[in-house]
Amino acid sequence: MPARTAPKTAARSVSSRSPKKAVASPKARKPSKLAKVAKAAQKVAKAGKAAVKKVAPKKKVAAAKTYGAAAVKTAVKQAGEWARDELAQVTAKMPLRRKQFVTDSGVPIPDVMTLADRRDEQAERIGLPGQFPFTRGVQPTMYRGRLWTMRQFAGFGTPEDTNKRFKYLISHGMTGLSTAFDMPALMGYDADHAMSRGEVGKEGVAVSSLRDFEVLFDGIQLDKVTTSMTINASAIVALCMYIAVGEKQGIPMAKLAGTIQNDMLKEYIAQKEWIVAPRPAVRIVTDMIEFCTKHMPKWYPVSISGYHIREAGATAVQELAFTLADGIGYVEECVKRGLDVDAFAPQLSFFWDVHNDFFEEIAKFRAARRIWANVMRYRFGAKNPRSWQLKTHAQTAGVSLTAQQPYNNVVRTALQALAAVLGGTQSLHTNSLDETYALPTEESVTIALRTQQLIAHESGVDRVVDPLAGSYYVEYLTDEMEKRALEYIRRIDEMGGIIRAVEEQYPQKEIGESAYRFQREVEQGDRLIVGVNAFKADKDAPIEILHIDEKVAEEQKARLAQVKAERNNEAVQAALAKVEAAARGTENMVPSVLEAVKAYATLGEICDVFRTVWGAYREGGAF
Repeated sequence: MPARTAPKTAARSVSSRSPKKAVASPKARKPSKLAKVAKAAQKVAKAGKAAVKKVAPKKKVAAAKTYGAAAVKTAVKQAGEWARDELAQVTAKMPLRRKQFVTDSGVPIPDVMTLADRRDEQAERIGLPGQFPFTRGVQPTMYRGRLWTMRQFAGFGTPEDTNKRFKYLISHGMTGLSTAFDMPALMGYDADHAMSRGEVGKEGVAVSSLRDFEVLFDGIQLDKVTTSMTINASAIVALCMYIAVGEKQGIPMAKLAGTIQNDMLKEYIAQKEWIVAPRPAVRIVTDMIEFCTKHMPKWYPVSISGYHIREAGATAVQELAFTLADGIGYVEECVKRGLDVDAFAPQLSFFWDVHNDFFEEIAKFRAARRIWANVMRYRFGAKNPRSWQLKTHAQTAGVSLTAQQPYNNVVRTALQALAAVLGGTQSLHTNSLDETYALPTEESVTIALRTQQLIAHESGVDRVVDPLAGSYYVEYLTDEMEKRALEYIRRIDEMGGIIRAVEEQYPQKEIGESAYRFQREVEQGDRLIVGVNAFKADKDAPIEILHIDEKVAEEQKARLAQVKAERNNEAVQAALAKVEAAARGTENMVPSVLEAVKAYATLGEICDVFRTVWGAYREGGAF
């Protein structure tokens, strides 16, 4: 599920630091949950349980290494001779550009890789597409069967404005709606609230009541599209409004398909858009997972998001680790509630950032699938193969876009999109060249969509499944990403889990250090960014920018006033009282919020109930 617009420079991004910082354990170290998972996985590997469609294969076979001893011995000899002869001779005349080459996450890159470097590789850890541990993809056919869903983030101004943009993109081949909401909606305020001044409709569509949702999806049959909604703190309200619009169209909620981001843990880690404290916020997320599991089988109630973690300055390894830790946290909360892991796990989805380090990004997708498959199968005991699968959306890196020489952003986006496809994403958003300045224009968003269509229909990558499998370098990076991410997750387990880690601001501090190091590298010239600190232009050509008229706020406030004047206020107050009772108790909150939405209680009124019950959250500083 997409994030909103990128910052105005390339200053905030990832560092080349690898995770080394030790975390003190409050107790004497004992085997973590993750260590137990790893041990169980090793036992399975030795027994040869290759888990394809059945949890327990009938026949046990020894785990096979990809390369035989004789081939490895030959490769070691050849690599040594190459280093002594060809490499030494060339570097004596022309030294390498750097003393050491590393990925953006700090993973060392050897001079050359051979099968000798993969001597311990086990074929089953790579596997085949559609088979456990899904390193090569969650579907056997991948894009030979169906292309990834092409989503372009849309949402600005009034609901009428965004409705027109939806229809424009659909007419140009977009295959899924993706909705951005403005800051007031994201923070739980109506358009007429003092906190909304100057922000209504500016970075997403303005919505305050069900009436706005009715306009937003006017003329769009909700059973004919999949819809993604990027909203978190007030996600429960948005989901209920979408359900209510579907009912008005005669479409039951069971037939609605789509995703709502609803990942509150990453808000405290990175994006910083919240209403209440972490624990009650996660309670609401769990309510939504439970409700959708029972009533909305085609809906993904949470998109566990690494995107914002990366955009805040994390490395790829940190993005991988903290995102999967968030996912583990949500699963733990659902299991504590008594939910069957195989009932809800297939409806969990993920969302990754795709940055500039091409091969590291591809390896991140592969490592993520393998880690998640093992965690779900061995840590949580999931038996349904669909519960083991990490299904994901991806978006090119907004933080990599630059205000300087903005047309360079088209190239950056194309490279990142290709990495996402080679990594095996299920859906993709490509950023527009002008998003460092404002929400994209129709022209720029069309170029971004055409980028995906060119990759899909002209590059040939859709014709082959996981073409990089077996690459010495890609498999090495996949292993390294996995190893380093698991170390982070082990530390978080020792701290008592991700919610506790977030409360102690551990991920926040790690990301802050990485962001600082990245910025220092840019300012010292150790990291070159084309058009920013290298290959500068004296003058950039002007580009068209989308401007949001201030009258949008007045139009929204007028519609809101009309809604409040026409609705049954007694019914509204009664419904809000039920929301408060549910919040103070233990019953699932979705039904009461849905009732309030149908009575035309506003987004702000419902979120005010949350503030009344749990208090408004304020984060302390972390240095």
